[in-house]
Amino acid sequence: MNDILSVYVPANRTRLLSLAALLITVIAVVDWRIEPYISLGFLYLFPIMIVGGFLSRTQIVVIALVCAVLDFRNFPENETLVHILFSSAGLMGTGLFVSELVRSRRVALQHIEELGKQIELRIDAEGELRILVESSPAAIVTIDANGKILLANEAAEQLLAPDGKPLEGQNITAYLPALQTVFQTGPPRTFRTALQCRGQQSDGKAFLAGIWFSTYTTMFGPRLAAIVVDLSEDLRNREDLSLDHLLKNSRILMGAVAHEIRNLCGAVLVVHKNLSRIKELEQNEDFHSLGTLVQSLEKVSALERSSSVGHNAASVDLTSVLDEARILVDSAYHESDMEVRWHVHPPLPLVWADRYGLMQVFLNLAKNSQRAMMSTEAKRLCITASQEADKVVLRFEDTGLGIASPENLFRPFQRGADSSGLGLYVSRAIMRSFGGDLVYEARSHGCCFAVVIPSLSAVQEAVSD
Repeated sequence: MNDILSVYVPANRTRLLSLAALLITVIAVVDWRIEPYISLGFLYLFPIMIVGGFLSRTQIVVIALVCAVLDFRNFPENETLVHILFSSAGLMGTGLFVSELVRSRRVALQHIEELGKQIELRIDAEGELRILVESSPAAIVTIDANGKILLANEAAEQLLAPDGKPLEGQNITAYLPALQTVFQTGPPRTFRTALQCRGQQSDGKAFLAGIWFSTYTTMFGPRLAAIVVDLSEDLRNREDLSLDHLLKNSRILMGAVAHEIRNLCGAVLVVHKNLSRIKELEQNEDFHSLGTLVQSLEKVSALERSSSVGHNAASVDLTSVLDEARILVDSAYHESDMEVRWHVHPPLPLVWADRYGLMQVFLNLAKNSQRAMMSTEAKRLCITASQEADKVVLRFEDTGLGIASPENLFRPFQRGADSSGLGLYVSRAIMRSFGGDLVYEARSHGCCFAVVIPSLSAVQEAVSD
């Protein structure tokens, strides 16, 4: 049947319709030339079957009626109408049946063609996805509800099984046990989240795993797809950096404490020297011990932090540091219903600084402004960056309460200050450690601090000179 219906294509339309017209003509002529009561009307079925595959239903009905009328002379006059009706009904039914068959075949072929295109697109998409997964530098795995690894790309093989042992078919518990617990939290749920957990390689080596995963459902049950990266190096770098800054800030704090002790020891030594003129105290051992103790404290106070310009300093892209600071500051100010305006117009020149020290100073200034604006009506912080001579200056200007005693701003252990009163002292010490500075600029309203950072070109010129 499909082979017969295959002739009903647009390319054959004109040729087959011409053939149908010729057949109707020939049958009619022959039928009129033979003796009456010998009907050839059944032969009209063949042209009707031909036109049924191309013409509309109305056209088929009209042609069927024409063919039935052409055959009327072969029937008695009293039965002509009945025979015409039955003959036209049969011809109509045949034509409409063929028309429906052809239409159904066309719909089926169109559907098959669409399915073929969809299959091709799916195959292309799967191929591209497989290439993406296999070429990804991050480890990608999929597991089933039992924790069995269904798919693992090359990066996953290198991360979890560096000894070359294939991952597919193994249980994820041996490598990332936290993923197995996702399916053990109760009824199947949809997860799209991230976590950090302990991972273990096939050789027993542990590492810190950062995992982004999501769950989905298939006809075979729930599945989990995960992207895994090794964060061990980031953890070590972060901890080393934290230790470095802890030690650096500890030196600054020790210097501040030593400075205060030295001031006190200086005053005590003056008093001790004056008391030593009293003859009654010349032979007093406790008095001499007190002098020795004060001198020892003075030696301890001599440990005050010395200037270490350039320590941990390097070439820094200030624009990227400000981008990172903006993310942190904007989110904190948004939660407090405060406004932050950034007037930073790249490109800014490279500067000579400690990247993480700069971030610490920026966040400290932003936090101080946030506290200062808690009780004010206007809550706005403007951060402006500009290049001035051989330096880059960042100004943090807020609409806070202002500074009551500017002369005491950078002194440690101030009375009335939040925490220990060391924030500005430490911030300025950090800036000065690589040749920068932190300066207070007076304003009629609010407060403004200028962060002065030497440009890389200026430092290079100074070194070459």
